[in-house]
Amino acid sequence: MQTGKLEHVNFTVSDPKKTAEMLCRLFDWHIRWEGEAKDAGYTIHVGSDDDYLAIYTNAGDTVDANGKNYHTAGGLNHIGVVVDDLKAAEARVKAEGFTPHSHADYEPGTRFYFDDGDGIEFEVVSYQ
Repeated sequence: MQTGKLEHVNFTVSDPKKTAEMLCRLFDWHIRWEGEAKDAGYTIHVGSDDDYLAIYTNAGDTVDANGKNYHTAGGLNHIGVVVDDLKAAEARVKAEGFTPHSHADYEPGTRFYFDDGDGIEFEVVSYQ
């Protein structure tokens, strides 16, 4: 059996362009694709060549055929991002105007968290 690998996470934000630009600055990612999406929405795929975040917004309060509402939060706890240099990453987070919190040093790595402008929590961890 082949081990699964996470390809992407799709979540709703208020301004995908603003969120994508912030993530590119913080983590040296790039925009892989952007364009029109379901329910007259807009999506930007931002990340590395191997994996990405699909940052979505829609044109209104709509529910798809399966009853999934792509307008509101759906129980996302946080998004974890691995970096080589935790101190440098924290400096970038602060420079963006976000407040790092919940610093922890436990096996197997050191980490901190921050909340973006839409209230999405990011965990930034280093295994160095």
